[in-house]
Amino acid sequence: MQKPPVESDRSFNRLMLVKLIVVAFLMFGFGFALVPMYQAICQITGINNLVQRDVTAKAAKNTQVDTSRTISVEFDANARGPLGFKPEQFSMNVHPGEIATVVYQVTNKQGRTIQAQAIPSYAPKQATEFFKKIECFCFTQQTLAPNETRHMPVVFVVDPKLPKDVKTITLSYTFFELNTPAPTVRAGTPVAQTGASVVADPV
Repeated sequence: MQKPPVESDRSFNRLMLVKLIVVAFLMFGFGFALVPMYQAICQITGINNLVQRDVTAKAAKNTQVDTSRTISVEFDANARGPLGFKPEQFSMNVHPGEIATVVYQVTNKQGRTIQAQAIPSYAPKQATEFFKKIECFCFTQQTLAPNETRHMPVVFVVDPKLPKDVKTITLSYTFFELNTPAPTVRAGTPVAQTGASVVADPV
């Protein structure tokens, strides 16, 4: 059997090696060029631009907040027994869906420790289910030392589903000592500051 010329095989191998080296360099260079090419295409088209997405995320607002509406929330306080009780502000404006905080101040006027409890109520009646308390001193009984003054926050949010015709909500608390008869809050009881009817919130 006749063997192919050795020189021909060597020439063929050298040519193939050169071609493979050239292809490898081209692929290596294309890999480096791919990143700037991708960024340039993203800047032109605006598609899948990671930098733009990060900026948007930082500037994003809570889409559940209805900034087109403003609700006036009024705060009322009533005390039964040896207590001084009042809100630190009497009203604020909030957007539905916006988390807000109001602080109430209570003072035990007795020279003894007392147990006390607050009962919230709302006006108008239809606002009751849309006023959501996240944090409230009314959730638990309060133990007040002799002559102690305490500042107690209420963190709340008005549900964006609040009927459109409700523009003002009154949050009223009645704070009473537990070893004295608890007051009864009935529907239709007038609120001293606003003249609106309140509805007791079951605790």
